[in-house]
Amino acid sequence: MRSYDHLASNEVAAVQEEQLEPEETAPSTAAEARPERHVPVPSVVRARERGKAASQRPLVLQTQMLTKVYGNLVAANNISIEAREGSFVGVVGPNGAGKTTTLSMISGLNRPTSGRVLVGDVNVWKDGPAAKRLIGSLPDRLRLFDRLTGAQLLNYAGVLQGLDSQTVASRADDLAQAFGLEGALGRAVQSYSAGMQKKIALACSMIHSPQLLVLDEPFETIDPVSAANVTEILEKFVESGGSVVMSSHSLDLIQRVCDHVVVINDGDVIAQGSVDDVRDGMSLEERFAKLTQQNETERGLEWLHGSYDSE
Repeated sequence: MRSYDHLASNEVAAVQEEQLEPEETAPSTAAEARPERHVPVPSVVRARERGKAASQRPLVLQTQMLTKVYGNLVAANNISIEAREGSFVGVVGPNGAGKTTTLSMISGLNRPTSGRVLVGDVNVWKDGPAAKRLIGSLPDRLRLFDRLTGAQLLNYAGVLQGLDSQTVASRADDLAQAFGLEGALGRAVQSYSAGMQKKIALACSMIHSPQLLVLDEPFETIDPVSAANVTEILEKFVESGGSVVMSSHSLDLIQRVCDHVVVINDGDVIAQGSVDDVRDGMSLEERFAKLTQQNETERGLEWLHGSYDSE
């Protein structure tokens, strides 16, 4: 299993340089005197430096003109995205935009109408078993075998991927400790909270040390402390050479931890690239609202306004 206990020395140096670099000159105009709107914090600096490094690395994921049609509904329309080794890619979009459809086609769970998905040089829809050995998947609304204990579920996930029992046991212990689940492994998964079930499912997706994690809303139902812990685990996975493609409705999280972002709306990719390129000087939330026209005031509720006015 990958070691997640270090940062690359050049990334640490970049963080220190960002924190310690003095201001060279005093601003000469009032415009220049205004503070920078988005000041990088260490996690953001690491993400940006990681993105620069990843841009020179091999492609881990390619989707080529990926399309999914349900009758007259085009859920995904010619989706072409890439992820490189050591990259953290965020997929964002309004509800019903096609994010889950796209991620499920990438992970081999939903057959596309047309197009290709390559993980490394393996075609996901031509050699599914080989592709699934390279992918760790956390689908939307995942159903777990929840009458198993946490330990049994992790063992099942590892054996399913062809790992021997000794390796499975060792990795299960490591993952349980990393996710704070060591005290719950002997209990049936059906007794877990929603957040704990999300964490055991994520641990199952990582037990075979995949090259690529495809995660659909991995932070949904997870409390803030656990979310910070999961974020750290995923960042270390990426820093050790793994790649993550993750959907989330938390644009702040995407802006903080991802180095690339893909914006999907009505089944189409309407923007993609580095986080800084896509947000174009705005916050990602502002840019998202502008791209998807989500900033328009809802109309048609005039009857609600003033309904409690006294006569």
